[in-house]
Amino acid sequence: MEEVAAVRQAALSGVDDIEPDRLRDRITDRLEDASFAPGVLTLLTTAVVRESGDPAGNDPERAAGVQLIYEGLTLTRRLAHEEPWDSGDRDAADLDILIADILVSRGFYLLARTEAAGEAVDVARAFGQDQTTLRATGDQSLDGELERDICELAVVAGATAGGHRPTARLRSFAADLAEDGLPDTDTLLDDEVVDALAGYTDPDHPAGDGTEAAADH
Repeated sequence: MEEVAAVRQAALSGVDDIEPDRLRDRITDRLEDASFAPGVLTLLTTAVVRESGDPAGNDPERAAGVQLIYEGLTLTRRLAHEEPWDSGDRDAADLDILIADILVSRGFYLLARTEAAGEAVDVARAFGQDQTTLRATGDQSLDGELERDICELAVVAGATAGGHRPTARLRSFAADLAEDGLPDTDTLLDDEVVDALAGYTDPDHPAGDGTEAAADH
């Protein structure tokens, strides 16, 4: 799919200056095996609000930012669950935690000058709080909050790229897409999803007009 290819290329470009080569290759391998649903949802939302009809042609850097943050946080989550420093390959675990930090920081960098920058920080903060609570309480349902939050971030990044304010309805719809885990890209590109995204955006309140998305909550 063109949308997946666009997100993959933008994500790889976002880390192509990482050194040494061994570290960059490990990051590249991880991205090649990733689900690109967060980035595709970002592109799709931008295309819908711009009525461009071509998701692959819309702001791939924003999509890459969302994608990289998700990849970094999911790797962090896996390491938190497996605790490889106690019973696995400590050197590999050290490298993986470095990779997770790089992915998240590069994602932040790509979103830093966009209207989604604050939302990206909120996603990372909420993830840390959820994982801390999970360890204390054993509430496994908290693990799925990352996917819900990242889908919200995707539509915020996408809608604002198209000049629209992300409404509460749009956010809620995006979160519901991840109710049972990260949606696959085929689901996102379904006409029903596209129509819903179009219906939940708000062209009467452009991004940057002083009316923040939080006002919908």
